Amino acid sequence: MGDTMPAGGPTQDEVMAISLFKMGLKPGDTVLDLGCGTGKVSIAAARLAKKVYAVDRRPEAIAFAKDAAKNAGVNNIEFYSGEATDFLATAPVVDCAFVGGSQQIETVLPVLSRKVRRIIIVNAVLVSTLATVTATMQRLGIFREAVHVQVSRSHELGKSMMFKPIDPVYIIVGSGAACS
Repeated sequence: MGDTMPAGGPTQDEVMAISLFKMGLKPGDTVLDLGCGTGKVSIAAARLAKKVYAVDRRPEAIAFAKDAAKNAGVNNIEFYSGEATDFLATAPVVDCAFVGGSQQIETVLPVLSRKVRRIIIVNAVLVSTLATVTATMQRLGIFREAVHVQVSRSHELGKSMMFKPIDPVYIIVGSGAACS
């Protein structure tokens, strides 16, 4: 049931490493992963965090992520299949959030800023999403920085090698405003 990878594929390792570094996870943290997709970021965060809430609007993504977490031996992730806005309506305050999907981002960010204590990370591939997220974060007074990441991997070509680029990603960092 959860064996078909959801559209969009997993976050690239190098992008995830930078995103998690910027998140500054600490042992005992609670993390929210909105648009969890394959569960790759949730699983990586769960290895350090106390608890991860993984949310995706696509049931097939949740099924895939649940299987991936089980196969990784990770059992501190709570999965939610549905809209981010519905989950956030009753979500607990968390330490950090990772947003991998941009559906309803202008509606989600104001609520998210009140539900996150420290750091909000948004990964975007579209320039329009970068513009929307940075403008929304600036309006909310939580914008910290945006980082453009371009990764290329070696690829054999004849008797030599070349580097094949991976789609560039914008990592946008905001501050949470929630009180402890």
